[in-house]
Order: sequence, then structure tokens, then C-alpha cells
Amino acid sequence: MVFIINAVTSSSKWHDELQANQIAEIEHLKEIEEIQTGKGLNQIGTLQRPGDTRWSSHFTAICSLIRMYGATRSVLIDVDAQGITFSQRGDALSSIKMLMSYEFVFILHVVKEIMAITDLLCRALQQKSQDILNAMHLVSTRKMLIQKLRSDGWESLLENVRSFCERHTILIPDMNAPYFDVLKSLRRQGKQKQMVTMEHHYRVEIFTAAIDQQL
Repeated sequence: MVFIINAVTSSSKWHDELQANQIAEIEHLKEIEEIQTGKGLNQIGTLQRPGDTRWSSHFTAICSLIRMYGATRSVLIDVDAQGITFSQRGDALSSIKMLMSYEFVFILHVVKEIMAITDLLCRALQQKSQDILNAMHLVSTRKMLIQKLRSDGWESLLENVRSFCERHTILIPDMNAPYFDVLKSLRRQGKQKQMVTMEHHYRVEIFTAAIDQQL
């Protein structure tokens, strides 16, 4: 994700284009009545970089990339076509391929869902003065909410990802199709092959595994 953010915000020219693309996208959504209008809504922003010591900055960075996905992709396409250096164009092309990957979009949404729950706890634990009872209560309630996400959140997450992919013309895989991982296949050479479906990969190996790690 940081790689994509750096590719887009590497110069003031691309930063200005990012904001111009956001304005154009908001105007289009207003015309087709797909967003609400009003004071404080639809503000123009910039991609946020996550910090090394502030976990809340990671949540902010993920939300900003999801919110500005379309504008970000448009800028990267222009960088790929008009970038001054070979390195700049290469970074842009790699970023576009990453952005257009269903797996990248899926992971982005999974992490957003988890960090939306843990963000309040992260903020509380980074305060200079600590209320240990409040911190213990936050740990307990966050754990309960994450467990609820694990047991009840799969279908709504999948629907959110599907809607996002359709809106941005990202290819959605058939969840009943077999999943093939080149590295895992090489590691299993000579061993009994175990076929897993796309749904198993995304639900068990990514969604459930990420939540269990947080728990």
C-alpha cells in the first residue's frame, strides 16, 4: 500500500491531479445521485502515509486509499504514460496491477474492517496517561466485536468487496473455482496435493487467519 501511495504522491504535479480527479469523480457521482451532498461531505483529501509508531495512521491510510481508489488509479495510469523516468513509469505500472488485483482489494477491506474495531483501543493505549480499568474494558469489548466479525461478518464483507469491484471494473473470481498458488505448489511437489477453492483461500487463509491473529 505504501508503494502505491509513494507512486502517486511523488510530485506536486501528480498530487494536484489526484485532487482534480477527486473533484471530477464527486461531480459525476452527484449527477447520477449516488452520493449525498451537504456541508462537510465529499471533501477533497490526499492519500495518507501510515506512520511507524501510530497504529491509527494505518487505519487512516487504508480508508483514504479506499475512498480515493478511482482517482488514485487514474493518476497512476497517467504516470505510467507520462512519467519522466523509467523507474517512475515502472512503479506506476506495478501499482496499477496491484490495485486491479481482487486479492489486494479484498485484503484492503479485511484490514479496514478489523482496524475499524481496534482503532479506539489503539488510540487509548497511546495516551500518555492510562486508565487501566478503561483499557481492560476496551480490550474486552474489542475482542467481542472481532469475534462477532469472525462469526457473522463474512457475507457482508464479501458483498462490500463485490460492490467495490463492480464499481471499479475489477475482475471477481469464481469462489467455487480451485485456487492455485505457485509457491505452495512448488513446496508440495512430491507430496499429496490438496485442492482448495477460492472461497476457502479468501475465507480461511485470509479473512479468518487475519482475525485470529488479532484475537
